[in-house]
Amino acid sequence: MARRVSHEGAECPVARAVDVVGDRWSLLIVRDAFDGITRFGDFQRSLGLAKNILASRLKDLVGAGILEIVPAADGSAYHEYALTEKGRELFGIVVALRQWGEDHLFADGEPHSVLLDATHERPLQRLQVIDAEGRPLKSTDTFVRKVIH
Repeated sequence: MARRVSHEGAECPVARAVDVVGDRWSLLIVRDAFDGITRFGDFQRSLGLAKNILASRLKDLVGAGILEIVPAADGSAYHEYALTEKGRELFGIVVALRQWGEDHLFADGEPHSVLLDATHERPLQRLQVIDAEGRPLKSTDTFVRKVIH
């Protein structure tokens, strides 16, 4: 198998982020952690993922500071995985992917899970990219200033 190229030293923040959470399993583990899953076996049941791959992704997410290993909430000898503050900051990414998937990957009327706010049990507003004054932006309204050497 070809060795994965690392973007750890890249000047692009997107490339560095993709190195950490860019594979589908890592993002689905993070999604499940937001849904309250904390134990290895529960992640495995939810994802249908081979144990060795799950163990590797969990180790990587812990190493990246996105998850941390904590004692089991029930006081048993097991441990659990909990989102760190760094991990919780991925919430907007997960919501953006969810909303994009709802818009583009389901047929009209096709049932799917729905993310609701816990207080009012209503769907979330659409995420928007906004400028410093609060105006919505499209991709054509932005540019990237590259690092010049």
